[in-house]
Amino acid sequence: MTTSRRLAAILAVDVAGYSRLMGADEEGTHERLRANIRELVDPKIKEHRGRIVKNTGDGLLAEFQSVVDAVRCAVEVQRGMLDREPELPEERRIRFRIGVNLGDIIAEDDDIFGDGVNVAARLEALAEPGGICVSRVVREQIRDKLPFSFEDRGEQAVKNIVRPVRVFALRAETIAELPIPDARIAVPRRRRSIVPEVAGAAAVLLAMAAIAWWVWPTGRPSSSPATAVATAATTSIARGPRRTAFVHCRAAV
Repeated sequence: MTTSRRLAAILAVDVAGYSRLMGADEEGTHERLRANIRELVDPKIKEHRGRIVKNTGDGLLAEFQSVVDAVRCAVEVQRGMLDREPELPEERRIRFRIGVNLGDIIAEDDDIFGDGVNVAARLEALAEPGGICVSRVVREQIRDKLPFSFEDRGEQAVKNIVRPVRVFALRAETIAELPIPDARIAVPRRRRSIVPEVAGAAAVLLAMAAIAWWVWPTGRPSSSPATAVATAATTSIARGPRRTAFVHCRAAV
């Protein structure tokens, strides 16, 4: 087993009121949680270059190399959850609590340990359903990089952590006002040039003129189809690609 230390952003997620939800509908809650993780949480973590370290039954633990990516992922997950399970009453819907911390961790092949991980778990426990809590070091790192309005909750004494933790919270109501994560700003399409179309039409018409020149009987007047097609090609080029279909019809006749 390989053990190493590294600095990482840790994201901890759990389901608010999980025991209550399981008591009301054990199989349904389990399946809906799996669907939410499979269809939303896991893709968002991968999109933001993170990895799921382990599932905890009622949540998960993920690791990111960038704290900006970790917080952005957390916000997009919470925003995405607001639009899921609309057919269920609010008290039965799955709502996550998320905590994000940046710290030195002990990493093994399939798990991570240390105070950095423990603080992330404690921050998650302090978050409201649908909300996010981050540590002071996370807030300082994202202050000028992300536009989210975190509230200063002050110093909090948390279980098994010697020193108080300064907590900053992003409320569920604030997240609900954010745009849908998957929405994209439409980029104006560049106007397509008609030059290639005109050139292509001219090439086709000239080829038809050459063929007509070779196959037209020699006894006909000098005003041959080749001349007519060449004249039509010149007219088509002058008038643009919209005349191409008309010239093709004349040539066929």
